[in-house]
Amino acid sequence: MNFLESFKMALSNIRASKMRSFLTMLGIIIGVASVIVIVGLGNGMQIYMTEQFESMGTNTLSVSIMGRGSGRSVSVDQMYEIVDENPEYLDLLSPQVTMQASVKIGTDTASYTSITGVSEDYFQIRDYDVAQGRGLQYVDMLNRNKVCVIGSFLNRTYYAGQAVGQTIKLGGNNFTIVGVLDEISDSTEASSDDCVYVPYSTAARLSYMGNITSYTVTVTDVNNATASKEVLEDALFDIFDDDSAYMVVSMAEMLDVMSDMLNAMITILAVIAGISLVVGGIGIMNIMLVSVSERTREIGIRKALGAKERFIMSQFVIEAATTSALGGALGILLGEGLSSLATVLVTTLLQVQMAVAPSAASILMATGISIGIGILFGYLPAKKAALLNPIDALRYE
Repeated sequence: MNFLESFKMALSNIRASKMRSFLTMLGIIIGVASVIVIVGLGNGMQIYMTEQFESMGTNTLSVSIMGRGSGRSVSVDQMYEIVDENPEYLDLLSPQVTMQASVKIGTDTASYTSITGVSEDYFQIRDYDVAQGRGLQYVDMLNRNKVCVIGSFLNRTYYAGQAVGQTIKLGGNNFTIVGVLDEISDSTEASSDDCVYVPYSTAARLSYMGNITSYTVTVTDVNNATASKEVLEDALFDIFDDDSAYMVVSMAEMLDVMSDMLNAMITILAVIAGISLVVGGIGIMNIMLVSVSERTREIGIRKALGAKERFIMSQFVIEAATTSALGGALGILLGEGLSSLATVLVTTLLQVQMAVAPSAASILMATGISIGIGILFGYLPAKKAALLNPIDALRYE
């Protein structure tokens, strides 16, 4: 008996006991579907997290200066010198000053608008495009000009798309709008487009800030982010002689750490979900043992007619593998459906644009595991059937 004949016989036996076969497959179906959904959720979270970090810039280093005592800190000029002295590692620099001030546009007050003081390179660092007018320039920093670039939400909501050249009042000071950023967020809500960017020197003066304590620095090569971080830390240590006076955070390193944690969590959950595959395999073994008992006389007749042990064994192994593979196929379909449903639920309930996306590798792995479980757990019943004595089998009632 060749493989095709054994496969056809396996399908025939499955059709003859549809409900029993379905219940036997149920553990495999649930296990495969669970693994696919969990892996898909992990992939979706990985993609979403990577996109969020990329929006902040995986090639950036965030620097926070705490200082040492009351008299030792680092100036903007010193930070620029550090960058200029290490061109093979560091590229662009932008001080950052958060202004706590009211935002008034005519008689309206924008309560949730963020005001940030930045350098002329900030938009290039964040990969923001200026849709109208111009960005901030070095002369604005030098002269502490009261100019600003606003987000598309403010431009659309308060200026009917014609904000360039008009004024906005920040903390009681009139600023001239010189540029409007292209839309950053996909949402129609304010989010990251409800913002105002002013020269950092102007923001520091209006905020009565002495030394600026926050900086964003880009690295020349994201693959050398760790080395670039060490170079910057060494330069700051030379100034402070105290590594607690500053903190440098690499977005690339943070993404790697988060990815490792997420992968570990998803692996653990997938293994837990995979336990149901073992339960399904035990179910297949149990039903195949029952099948051997029910077909003992048939086995005896076939062995009496000259069927070899390996043919008897292959028939039952193929039947177990077929049952498991069909369960795996149904599990894949269920997993894909649940993944689509999960995507809708996450998007609707959490307001997060994240797709639960099972990978082709996870589907192939689930298929291979389901077939492998059928073969593994079908071996013992098949071995029992192959070793039956034909005379005892023919006498079996």
